[in-house]
Amino acid sequence: MGGSTENSALAKTTNPWNIDCVPGGSSGGSAAAVSSGSAIWALGSDTGGSIRQPASFCGVVGLKPTYGNVSRYGLIAFASSLDQIGPVTRDVTAALVLNAISGYDAKDSTSIPGARVDYTTALVNDVQNLKIGVPKEFFGEGLNSEVRKAIEEAIETYKKLGAEIVEVSLPNS
Repeated sequence: MGGSTENSALAKTTNPWNIDCVPGGSSGGSAAAVSSGSAIWALGSDTGGSIRQPASFCGVVGLKPTYGNVSRYGLIAFASSLDQIGPVTRDVTAALVLNAISGYDAKDSTSIPGARVDYTTALVNDVQNLKIGVPKEFFGEGLNSEVRKAIEEAIETYKKLGAEIVEVSLPNS
């Protein structure tokens, strides 16, 4: 648990892009393994960002599925109502892994019954007509200028590719 993987029971994990930096936590080992090419994909556990943060630190894709979509059977819960198991991959093939690991599990009382979904159908070759919400609260005080610039450049790229950028408000975030 934690945001850095510096206090692991086994050893400190480093970010494969810069060994002086952390890979994020607590699924930092999964993200570092995928980012370094040591694994094609890995699983992580996410309570409050523990798949998504390491993925962003290591430049890979991390996905926290909808609650009940992936069985938590065997997971030692940190905060049961928030914990999820999800994939870490080098690219959007996370959809393929999610296809494999999602679905009802009678051994998990929070597992959602019903028809399986093919998440690869959401993968498209372009962003034409895609609507992207950008929370205005994320651009407040404390945002690193380099990060701001990178986000603004990405927004402009999405606009040029045909996406619609919509400012949204998440006041409690």
